[in-house]
Amino acid sequence: MDLQGDELTDAVVDSFGGSRRYRELMSSLVRHLHAFAREVDLTEDEYFKAIDFLTRTGQISTGTRQEFVLLADVLGLSMLTVGLGNKKPPEATQSTVFGPFFVEGSPEVQLGDDISNGAPGQPCLVSGRVLNTKGEPIAGALVETWQADEDGFYDVQKDLDAPQNRAHLTTDADGNYRFWAVKPVAYPIPDDGPVGELLRAGERGPMRPAHIHFMVTAPGYARLITHVFANGDEYLDTDAVFGVKQSLIADFTEHQEDGKTFYTVDYDLVLATTEEAQQ
Repeated sequence: MDLQGDELTDAVVDSFGGSRRYRELMSSLVRHLHAFAREVDLTEDEYFKAIDFLTRTGQISTGTRQEFVLLADVLGLSMLTVGLGNKKPPEATQSTVFGPFFVEGSPEVQLGDDISNGAPGQPCLVSGRVLNTKGEPIAGALVETWQADEDGFYDVQKDLDAPQNRAHLTTDADGNYRFWAVKPVAYPIPDDGPVGELLRAGERGPMRPAHIHFMVTAPGYARLITHVFANGDEYLDTDAVFGVKQSLIADFTEHQEDGKTFYTVDYDLVLATTEEAQQ
């Protein structure tokens, strides 16, 4: 009783049982939290405001909107974790943030199908191959993809009867994937909740550069979560979630045919084996 300062911190740390890894995580978390509070001389008013912020972050989260993921994104924690957990060979496609808008159970489509399903935007043919680090094709790889429309919204942000710009498909014998969607545009992350308040307080912008999400899996290979970003986007250097990597930037080429405009982008996705990812 009557614990203060380092004695309080030590008592909290010593109170945890459980597995070795659990104790390691909780001990470090407690020591860093207590050190932060001491360093900034945290006031009770600031403490209660933080509790209110976290409470509202949980309250606004739903099955299709994950405000805690968004919070981790804008604080750079998501990208830090991506870096710690994806130490793969340089030949493998780089990983980036998962984002808050992935939904299980997307429609299955065949190569060359249109996944836009009426979403506003200019048509865009997205294609490439799924390869291993030796440049060999991976047949039967599962490719999950999702993106925002021309208005900057994901389907889960709108009242829709069916998904838009969201699907999964498998690669053919040569590792090819191919589908029609719409040309991605830059958009603001949802800023009508606690995370938006945080950004405005820090005089930070909410914009993300135009991109397409991919999650690729195949037996014997490490899962890849990544984006393909549009070359020339004005927000590449100021991404609100710090997710841009130079190797993930690709050209979206404009074409004219029969008086109509469409775009194409070709990008190969390279997977590391599970063994390579553990080295």
